[in-house]
Amino acid sequence: MKNLKFLLLFIIFQANAQQGGMWIPSLLQGMNETEMKSLGMKMTAKDIYDANKSSIKDAVPQFDGGCTAEMISAKGLLLTNHHCGFDAIQNLTSVDNDYLTDGFWAYKMSEELPAKDVDVMFIVSINDVTKQILEGTENILAEADRQKKIQENIIKLSANFKKETWQENKIRAFFEGNQYILFVTETFKDIRLVGTPPSSIGKFGSDTDNWVWPRHTGDFSMFRIYADKNNRPAEYAADNVPYIPKHFLPISLDGVKENDFTMVMGYPGRTNEYLPAVAIEQILNELNPAKIEIRDKALKVA
Repeated sequence: MKNLKFLLLFIIFQANAQQGGMWIPSLLQGMNETEMKSLGMKMTAKDIYDANKSSIKDAVPQFDGGCTAEMISAKGLLLTNHHCGFDAIQNLTSVDNDYLTDGFWAYKMSEELPAKDVDVMFIVSINDVTKQILEGTENILAEADRQKKIQENIIKLSANFKKETWQENKIRAFFEGNQYILFVTETFKDIRLVGTPPSSIGKFGSDTDNWVWPRHTGDFSMFRIYADKNNRPAEYAADNVPYIPKHFLPISLDGVKENDFTMVMGYPGRTNEYLPAVAIEQILNELNPAKIEIRDKALKVA
C-alpha cells in the first residue's frame, strides 16, 4: 500500500501493558498526548511535531525513498541501517576498495564518498486535505469517474498549495481513500558515505534476523547530507557544505531502565493495522486461499 509511504510511525508500550498505537504526528495533540504522558513521556506533542518550529520530525528524515534515518549532529550527520545504505555502499565498492567486505570510515570530511542517486527527504509540514480532495465526488456513482475527479483535485491542489520553490507537495491517501494528507517536503541529493562496518557485522543474520529480537548484528551505516551555501537542497558539488538540520537527536550514554517510555518514529512501507474485522475475514477466507492456490499451481508448473 504505497499510500502509507509518508506516514510517521509511533509505537508505545510498557512491559506490563499493550497501550499505544500508530499515529500521524500532526494529530497527536488532543488525541494521544494524554495517553503518551501517562506512559511516561516527558515532552509535549509539539516537541514531536511542530510545523512552525523545530521538532523531532525535523530529525527523522526518510532515507533513499524507503528507510528511516536519524540526524545525530549539527553538521548533517545521519544514522540509518546497514541494509538501507547497502546499495549505496555496493555502488561505491570496487575491486580495489571492497567496502562491503572491509567496511569504510572517513576520518575527515574530505574523505567522505559521494553516494550517487541517493536522497534524503524531510517532512516540512503535514496537512489534512481530505475535504479539498473529495470535493465534487459526493454524487458520482461510478468508481472510475470518482477516482478521475479525485486525481484532478490532487493535481490542482498539489500545484497551488503554498510552498517554497525548492520544496515539493505530495498528497497521499490513507485508510483506503477515506483521508488525504498533503506533505510539504524537502529532498537533499548530495549525500556522502561517512562510515559502514563490514557486511560480516552490518549484514549478519541478513533478512532472516530482521525484526527478530534480540538481534546479534551491527545493522547501521552513517552518511552526511550536504547543502548549498543557503542550507538548501542542491545537486552534488565540491563546494557544498554540511547541512545544518533544524533539529538533531543528541545521543545519550546513560542507557535505559525497565519501564522507560519508548517511542519509535519512522516511515513504514505499509500497514494494515486498522483494517476492520470484515476486511480481515475477506483476507482470511477469500484472498489468501486464492493466492495460495495460484502459487501452488505455479510451483508445480515450474
